[in-house]
Amino acid sequence: MSKPPRLAVIGHPVSHSASPRMHQPALDDAGVDASYIAIDVEPGKVKEAFSKMQEEGYIGCNVTVPHKLEAMEICDELTDDAKALGATNTIVFREDGTILGHNTDGAGLSQAILEDFGKSLSELRILILGAGGGAGRAIATQCCREGAPAVYLSNRTIEKLEPIAIDLVDNHGGKLVTTLSTDTESLIEAASRVDLIINATSLGLKPSDPLPLPEEALLSRHMVYDAIYNPPVTPLLKAASEVGAKTSNGLSMLLHQGAFAFEAWFGIKPNLELMHKALLQK
Repeated sequence: MSKPPRLAVIGHPVSHSASPRMHQPALDDAGVDASYIAIDVEPGKVKEAFSKMQEEGYIGCNVTVPHKLEAMEICDELTDDAKALGATNTIVFREDGTILGHNTDGAGLSQAILEDFGKSLSELRILILGAGGGAGRAIATQCCREGAPAVYLSNRTIEKLEPIAIDLVDNHGGKLVTTLSTDTESLIEAASRVDLIINATSLGLKPSDPLPLPEEALLSRHMVYDAIYNPPVTPLLKAASEVGAKTSNGLSMLLHQGAFAFEAWFGIKPNLELMHKALLQK
C-alpha cells in the first residue's frame, strides 16, 4: 500500500517556520490525508531531498531560505512567475516523475497589499528598502510586473541596484525605476514621492535594530509594509503608526503565498480563515 501523500517546507534552518502550523488545518479541513512537516536540508542537498520525497510519495513542498535558487535549478519546468521572479518557493512533484517549480511570493505580496491597504500595486508609487537582496528584488519585480507607476529601489550597496533596475525596465514592465543609496537625504526625498514603503531588509528582527529609513521620512499618508512578521510590530511599524501611517506586517504575505501554494498542489482554494487563525496562535 502506497504511503499517503505528504507536504513539507524545506530550509536551513527551518524549525522556526510557521508553514506547518498554517497548512495542517487547511489540509484537515479539505479532507486531504496528508501531514505537513518541516525538513532541515543543508545547502547542496536539495536534489537529494527532492528524490527522497518523491520516493516517499510527497506531492510537493515549500522552499524557504537559502534554497529558492538551488531548487529552481532542479525543476524540469517553471511557471511564468518563477521565471520572472528568478526563484521558486513552491514545488509540485508530478505523477510522471517531473518537478514543477512555482513562485507564489509575488502573488502573495500583491494580495496582502490589496487586503491590508485596499489598493493594488498598479495604483501605488513604491519605495523598497533592501531591494538588492533576494526578497527585495522579487518584490520589486512584482511591483513592476503589475504596473506600479514609480518604483524606488534602495540598498546599502547602490552598485547592486543598477543591473536590477535595467532588468526591471527591460524585462518586467518597469515604468519609472529609480535607484538610491541609504543616506538620510536620499531616503527622505524618495519617501516624499511615494505612497507605499516596503521594508525587505532584516532590520527590525531585533528590538535594538535601527530603523531602515529616517523617522522624519515617514508621513501620515504613507502605507508601510514590513516583510518581517516576527516580531509583529517592528521599530519601523511602531514609528510609522506614531505618525498616523497605515501599517501591516509580513504575516499577510506568508498567509497568501501559502494559500496560492495550496492551490498549486490541489487545484482548490484552502480555508483562508483557518490558516490565518492558526498563524496567529503561538
